[in-house]
Amino acid sequence: MKRTHNCGQLRKEDVGQTVTLAGWVDRRRDHGGVIFVDLRDKYGKTQIVFNPDYNADVLKTAEQLRNEYVIYVTGKVYAREEGNTNEKLATGEIEVKADKLEILNAALTSPLAINDPNEECKENDDLRLQYRYLDLRRPWIQKKLLLKSRFLKAVYDFFYANGFENIETPCLCKSTPEGARDYLVPSRVNPGKFYALPQSPQQYKQLLMIAGMDRYFQIAKCFRDEDLRADRQPEFTQIDVEMSFVNQDEVMEMFDKFVTEVLGKVWNFEPPRHIRRMKWAEAMLKYGSDKPDLRFDLEIHDVSEIGAKSNFGVFKNCVAAGGKIRGIAAKGCVDFTRKQIDELTAYVGKYGSKGLVWMRVKENDEVETQVGKFFTTEQLNELRDAVGAKCGDMMFFIAGPEKGSPRSEEA
Repeated sequence: MKRTHNCGQLRKEDVGQTVTLAGWVDRRRDHGGVIFVDLRDKYGKTQIVFNPDYNADVLKTAEQLRNEYVIYVTGKVYAREEGNTNEKLATGEIEVKADKLEILNAALTSPLAINDPNEECKENDDLRLQYRYLDLRRPWIQKKLLLKSRFLKAVYDFFYANGFENIETPCLCKSTPEGARDYLVPSRVNPGKFYALPQSPQQYKQLLMIAGMDRYFQIAKCFRDEDLRADRQPEFTQIDVEMSFVNQDEVMEMFDKFVTEVLGKVWNFEPPRHIRRMKWAEAMLKYGSDKPDLRFDLEIHDVSEIGAKSNFGVFKNCVAAGGKIRGIAAKGCVDFTRKQIDELTAYVGKYGSKGLVWMRVKENDEVETQVGKFFTTEQLNELRDAVGAKCGDMMFFIAGPEKGSPRSEEA
């Protein structure tokens, strides 16, 4: 039962060949006695044709086929007729007319919509986990798994090319209290004693550096018995790296190179030659985070001088007391409802803000706000220009005391 090709491999140059394919029935269509099947594997899809004029016996077997049947097909490759090609498929210019068909495994009606191109799951997570083997057949999930596989290969290739050694560290270790609680594994042969699962390979990689390994990397599994966060779960994977005899700039240059080469290769785009660097203080001031995502273009702007000139007491009094007024432009959010604005106001209140001032940029760049009577037209226009807002944007402003930074401006 050897395949000659996979389901994403055949092209117009293969017309005339006799081939053997195996896979899952993605779709079955009966067009008046001629049955068309889209045969699927992880590489793609190929259209199989069961035609009574070509092989009537095989057609009788094909009448049993339903979605998710696993089949084995041998046939000849033909070019599709003009007008019947499918540009969405890599194999869309050809089809295979079946000479032989073997049903390897029948299937009941799937409780999950496997061939639905929509990436939004319509089923609840309990059902998806119950039928995880079916869930994992979905093309968009397989695409993500294969993308991670290609990414990890590129990671290995990069580090090997730059003189790093891949060294595994143990997963059963002595507890070393750090920032999070350890998961514990009881030892059967040592009653009453436990192993801990590593939060990270911290001590092991330090041992490797002291031992003279010089450059080490590992795709490491880490375990932390802590509350869930947006970017953290109990078990996660990290790329762990150590280098000896280097300074800060050399480490950063290596990882600039890593990001541009690996991401550019995996996602097939032209990466920037240089990755922008900024000081910690600048990142916190402009983006409110020490790891800002610059794709969102939500820079925080200081508008204290403009606010101090207005007759709006909240702004004037804040600046007079040594505080600051800062604002952002929310692109394309001019139609935010009152409910949405109230939700945002409640959200910033969790972080100590006493309120949120909003302004809309309407047609002709006119600024509309509930506190407009306290500002001149020129001052409203200055606020608009200061945060970079355009027609169709919302502006949000917060006034508060200037808090001291625990880190230096040079950090």
